[in-house]
Amino acid sequence: MSDTILEMRNITKAFPGVKALDDVSFKVRRGEIHALVGENGAGKSTLMKVLSGVYPHGEYEGDIVYDGEVKRFSGIAGSERDGIIIIHQELALVPLLSIAENIFLGNECARAGVIDWRETNRRAGELLARVGLQETPETKVMHLGLGKQQLVEIAKALSKEVRLLILDEPTSSLNEKDSDALLALLKQFRERGISSILISHKLNEVSKVADSITVLRDGMAVSTHDCAAGPVPEDRVIRDMVGRPLSDRYPPRDPRIGEAVMEVRGWSVHHPIDRSRKVVDDVSLVLRKGEVLGIAGLMGAGRTELAMSLFGQSYGSGIVGEALIHGRKADLSTVPRAIAAGLAYVTEDRKSYGLVLDQTIRRNVPLANLSAIAVNGVVDKHREGEVAEDYRTRINIKSPSIEQQTVNLSGGNQQKVVLAKWLFADSDILILDEPTRGIDVGAKFEIYTIIRDLAASGKSIIVISSEMPELLGITDRLYVMSKGRFVGELPSNEATQDKDHVLDRQVRWIEPWTRQPIARR
Repeated sequence: MSDTILEMRNITKAFPGVKALDDVSFKVRRGEIHALVGENGAGKSTLMKVLSGVYPHGEYEGDIVYDGEVKRFSGIAGSERDGIIIIHQELALVPLLSIAENIFLGNECARAGVIDWRETNRRAGELLARVGLQETPETKVMHLGLGKQQLVEIAKALSKEVRLLILDEPTSSLNEKDSDALLALLKQFRERGISSILISHKLNEVSKVADSITVLRDGMAVSTHDCAAGPVPEDRVIRDMVGRPLSDRYPPRDPRIGEAVMEVRGWSVHHPIDRSRKVVDDVSLVLRKGEVLGIAGLMGAGRTELAMSLFGQSYGSGIVGEALIHGRKADLSTVPRAIAAGLAYVTEDRKSYGLVLDQTIRRNVPLANLSAIAVNGVVDKHREGEVAEDYRTRINIKSPSIEQQTVNLSGGNQQKVVLAKWLFADSDILILDEPTRGIDVGAKFEIYTIIRDLAASGKSIIVISSEMPELLGITDRLYVMSKGRFVGELPSNEATQDKDHVLDRQVRWIEPWTRQPIARR
């Protein structure tokens, strides 16, 4: 039996106006974890969609050789029958159904056309034990966090007798604890002989588990590294990804911070359904002109709830407290009023709340400031096109034209469209919620540069991020949030690499154990 379970030979795939894959060849050994990395738009997800039958045979050139046989999958059902299972970045679960119902959806345990619920729950329980999930099979998926939902997807894959598991950015929305648990699970699968293809932008995670690393750039496979021969330096992988050395992860800054622009006092927010529960508890903050202010904390600490409640009370109930902008009380009671007051909010969920996915770049960019391109209440199409093209060029949105639908853009380019939308609104205060989630190091650097330039122009920026090195690399000052409260404050310019690690540990420890401050200015 060959040591190779999968070989993709000379794969080429084109879309109108762009060649997504250009003569790509790719091999995976049996029982290995093979990482697939590259910039947004490099072709990683497209290559895996070719493999899994999302793009069926006939829509691409080249051959898929799996377990020694040439395969011509006409759809995803064919690849699943052969044990090739793909878990996409956007989880395909039904929130209102139970864990067991989700695991066997489309693959039901039935007798004579009637579902056997006892057998369904029994088998689901066995699968949950294999992935280390302690919830009962009857638990509704809507009651699970993202980390546990990811494990349900993997249990679903195991129910289909997976032999080659493809995971597309599986940790992009997970905290460190859940990410580590998922990576440990992949190692267990490797011991059982299951091969995995891991698509990830988190190179530190790739280095922990990968046996091989293949780098794609501009639709071509540019290198493959065998990790068994020794650790592969991150800088080398990054150079292969972006086509040049990236000596510094963060652009240099010379902050010039001015007077207070926004003050929030005694801000409290209750859960929209369980109104007895506070999700933001008596928070006060100050944001200054030209300042990049970071908010750190674990997922569930209340960071997004704070941001959304400030932005037009778009989340929560029973909101109390006051916000002052330029020393005057601001009306943030609705989204239009918050925009009029000078606020912009780049959501962490760009697909659901940041973009109209079935519309073009042309239509999305001006959405937050339509009055600027309208004449007598009617959108000027020529002006709309000029604005969209200007921002496409200015912030390097990679697409054939502004007529490209945003759903077909890579994650990093979708994020740039969301940023362009709010840049065109010309807001004084920008709240950026996980602005680099799920995007590569090259695109991250471009977004960091945009943030730096905005601050240099006098804009005031709040950055919410789960990545502590990112916060320390781009912000001037940090608040640490836990259980809905600010529990500490740290000037970023006093942080060293050692403080990075110390603070990261403290943020994790604060969540379950204490509300004592880390540091005070």
